[in-house]
Amino acid sequence: MDKRKKFFLDQHGCAKNQVDGEIITTHLESLGYIQTDNSDEADLIIVNSCGFIAPAKEESINSIMDFRSAYPDKKILLAGCLAERYADVFEKELPEADGFFGNGDLTQIGSVVDSLFNDRRPVVRPPQKGVCCADRNTLLSFKGSAYVKITEGCNNCCTFCAIPIIRGELRSRKCAEIVQEIQKLVEEKNVREINLIGQDLAAYGCGKDDDVMEVSGCSASFLSMLVEQISKIKGDFWVRLLYIHPDHFNADILDAMKKDPRFLPYFDIPFQSGDDGIIKNMNRKGTSKAYVDLVNKIRGVFPDACIRTTFLTGFPGEDEDAFNNTADFLKAIQSDWSGCFSYSPEEGTPAEKMKGRVTKKIAEKRAHELEKIQSQITVKRLNGRIGKVYDVLVEEIIENKSGTDEGLAIGRAWFDAPEVDGNFVIRYDLDDADAVKVIVPGAVVKAKALASSEVDIDGVYIAG
Repeated sequence: MDKRKKFFLDQHGCAKNQVDGEIITTHLESLGYIQTDNSDEADLIIVNSCGFIAPAKEESINSIMDFRSAYPDKKILLAGCLAERYADVFEKELPEADGFFGNGDLTQIGSVVDSLFNDRRPVVRPPQKGVCCADRNTLLSFKGSAYVKITEGCNNCCTFCAIPIIRGELRSRKCAEIVQEIQKLVEEKNVREINLIGQDLAAYGCGKDDDVMEVSGCSASFLSMLVEQISKIKGDFWVRLLYIHPDHFNADILDAMKKDPRFLPYFDIPFQSGDDGIIKNMNRKGTSKAYVDLVNKIRGVFPDACIRTTFLTGFPGEDEDAFNNTADFLKAIQSDWSGCFSYSPEEGTPAEKMKGRVTKKIAEKRAHELEKIQSQITVKRLNGRIGKVYDVLVEEIIENKSGTDEGLAIGRAWFDAPEVDGNFVIRYDLDDADAVKVIVPGAVVKAKALASSEVDIDGVYIAG
């Protein structure tokens, strides 16, 4: 069979799923398949699906339907979380897909695609062992940025979350393997921003079969030791830690980060609720007071720390008092950013059977109320950054309809995580040859913050 066939990757879901998509792409390219950015040209369309909450599931399924309608003769593969969880159901009820591939051992993608092109209908859910990784030839992030997965699966078992069902128990990569990958990204791909990801970074090294590094008689957390090992890598890059469960946040992480300014004081801590009763019913161990104390502790070490969090409104049993407690909690922690989502009952989770269901309308209304509070806090936090000079990672140059540079670039400062936070808009003089030369995607440049909007900062390029 001629493997010089083209494939199109339709990417959905979180950063962990993005890494999976990059690994799938790398393996197919190593086998001779060619990735294309144009679905019209593709012989195969891979929908790398998300199965976290109902809207994400619907989006992925709709993509399958739309592609089948547009391309009745192309091969279409449903991959990712939806395929992992519902392949047996979809095999019978989703004839629009030609095959199904889960999110375990992604190196099996080649044999699955071969089966498709040999007119078979594969249903493959590879074993979920270890953390599937590879030297990724293609990165789906903006130039200069990359995600590095350090764990897979989760043992927290929050009652609303299906991740343990979809991605299995916690597994961690060996420290040396992570360090080697980061070193290659920095040295060979000129990556300037490393975003460490996992369902809960604080749980790194705590899986039942984990053996992440050779240590003995050490009381430090494995995450803090990983931070120290990454600090030994030479180079001009920064590191962001994304998603740390508040119940597992160890203060030694702060100490380790403080030693190396390349570790950004950006903390993604999903509190989910500010009401003690709801927190308990979510199978979390903390309290609203403990979580406020945690934020204060972080800002005691990093006064300018950027805090990102998420809230889940409409969880079973959330009455007006409980919601008001969450609103008060948000005001107390003054987080720079937060995502607010209405509860979606997920099949197989304990919360699905809990009493006290809140209507979708009320849950969405509460989410909007939290968003309004957060918007006011975000503006205040951004205004506090005006007048300062920042390193900004350039993502794209703005051009007009004729393709002419307009002297505007969009990037992110250290307090902006990719995809989820605001942007830093940089203005520069087109007559400044130095600016035109250095302001390119993937470069880090100096810019002064001049003003802020609801989520973005307007700034100007500073030479030097």
